Amino acid sequence: MLPDKSLPYTGDFSSGEEYVEELLDFATSSDLFQILCGGVHILDSFTMEIGHFTGLPSEWHNYLLSTDIMRILDLFFRDDLETVVPEPEGGPPESLMQYVRTIRRLALGRKYTPSKAKLPALTRLVSVGMKPKKIHEVTNFADYVDRLSGDVTRRTGQTITHFVDFGSGQNYLGRALASKPYNRHVIAVEGRDTNVVAARDLDLKSGLAITPTVRRNKKLWMKILNIVGPEGRNDPNAMAEAIKQVSKEDGADFRPMIELGVVYGADDGGMIHYISGRLDSGDLSDVIAQAEETEMKQGNKEELKMMAVSIHSCGNLSHYGIRSLLLNRNIRAVAIVGCCYNLVTEKLGPPTYKHTFLRPTLQALNGRVFQESHKRDPQGFPMSRKFSTYKDEGVRLNITARMMACHAPENWTREESEDFFTRHFYRALLQKIFLDRGVVQKVRHRDPNDPRSQEEEDKEVADTPFDSSTNPIIIGSLRKPCYVSFKTYVRGAIEKLTTSGEFKKYTEVMQEKMADMSDEEIDEYETRYQGRKKEICVMWSLMGFSATVVESLMAADRWMFLKESDQVEEAWVETVFDYKQSPRNLVVVGVKKADAA
Repeated sequence: MLPDKSLPYTGDFSSGEEYVEELLDFATSSDLFQILCGGVHILDSFTMEIGHFTGLPSEWHNYLLSTDIMRILDLFFRDDLETVVPEPEGGPPESLMQYVRTIRRLALGRKYTPSKAKLPALTRLVSVGMKPKKIHEVTNFADYVDRLSGDVTRRTGQTITHFVDFGSGQNYLGRALASKPYNRHVIAVEGRDTNVVAARDLDLKSGLAITPTVRRNKKLWMKILNIVGPEGRNDPNAMAEAIKQVSKEDGADFRPMIELGVVYGADDGGMIHYISGRLDSGDLSDVIAQAEETEMKQGNKEELKMMAVSIHSCGNLSHYGIRSLLLNRNIRAVAIVGCCYNLVTEKLGPPTYKHTFLRPTLQALNGRVFQESHKRDPQGFPMSRKFSTYKDEGVRLNITARMMACHAPENWTREESEDFFTRHFYRALLQKIFLDRGVVQKVRHRDPNDPRSQEEEDKEVADTPFDSSTNPIIIGSLRKPCYVSFKTYVRGAIEKLTTSGEFKKYTEVMQEKMADMSDEEIDEYETRYQGRKKEICVMWSLMGFSATVVESLMAADRWMFLKESDQVEEAWVETVFDYKQSPRNLVVVGVKKADAA
């Protein structure tokens, strides 16, 4: 089961440790990488006299602006770089080629080789509610963790008795693992009660669970249902409290009715135990205690040996799953596929940059970036000592960089690309209008270590998007007809910010500053800036391409965290899904030593 390499790097590295060393050196020393991964906010593309695009090497400008965007994406992701026609024969300049080679070399490989054996197909009932992407993920991951548990048994001599699913959602993975042919015991931990209710309903529909036959006093039973109401009937906690209340009032013993859920494993032996609640660390003491109580009721007194698993646990939840291996004796292995890097918090605070073009710090390009980067959450990124102390400052990735790592640029088609490039162009141009009409203001970000006064600094520092920005207004999505033209986009945005209760704080300024804007003025803005739309296309493509290294940093940090522990026997990262179907396809695996407490 152990892959040939501990990390799926594609370059000529002798080990995962050598790869990590070069990855960290590049991420902390490349000014261009830092600009593209954290230093650019598309919102301010047109609000400064000098735009983001000018921050790129000047020799790149002509090639990037004159080349079809899909041809550029081919260069970034698909071309055999040895056969690319060089400059001056119409090809890219050598410095751009060198940057592309470096990013490709340091980005972890995402190619997935499916199992040679035919995987067990999900039954029609088990796959109820799943889209093709989810079916692909559940089918492959259920087989993967089942085989991994067998490998853990062979390595350590300890049989995995339970899977603990972090952020189980509607429990698609757990339902597959508890059904044929796996018939495993699953503990589904989920913070949203609505998901748990939906999961239980799907358990019944799939045939995995059956409704128990219970004899009840109808009069008292109706009293219980009236207490909880229609919404509480599927909530075990609410039902249990109502039963206790009625039992106390009427002197009846309703203890058998407190276990209201459903009966699992009637034929096959698979079992699902739902635990509602949000996790805020990797400590699973409460979860394990509840699982042990359930097992004791069924006559099982053996020590539970668990594997923590997850398909796309959001943000820090991935960290909790990985940390659970070290914080809980019962957790013997982990297999975690992360996602939503934008929701990961930051442990070390904002990035700092010494290059003059990047000063003052880029984390403050908008309010959210500034706020998020100052949280200094010990549960956040980076996890490992190596990443936390590298070059005495550690590795820091702001929310803009981490958000770009959530994209799948290798999958972008021309139609999809044109759609979101147009949307970014519209939003950036609207921000320029907001600035010109006084809806937002320009904010200068100072280096707190600069001894000069504000006036002295203003005289020497050019007005660029790398030392100032505008107040962000989060508009979100608009109705589809609003994207037909820039005019309809502006009108739709103004209407939303003026009339929606969610945006009450903008109502007055919209009425005062934007209500009188004519169609002719809107058309004039679009005409004036249409020629610079390609700049946004290029910058977004470069950001998405560069962010493949950001995702590699996230995965490598999690791997290194496990490698640093003397409790861990083996740790590795590999792909478990087809990137075209599920781009977040890297699983972080850790196996505990047999004698680790």
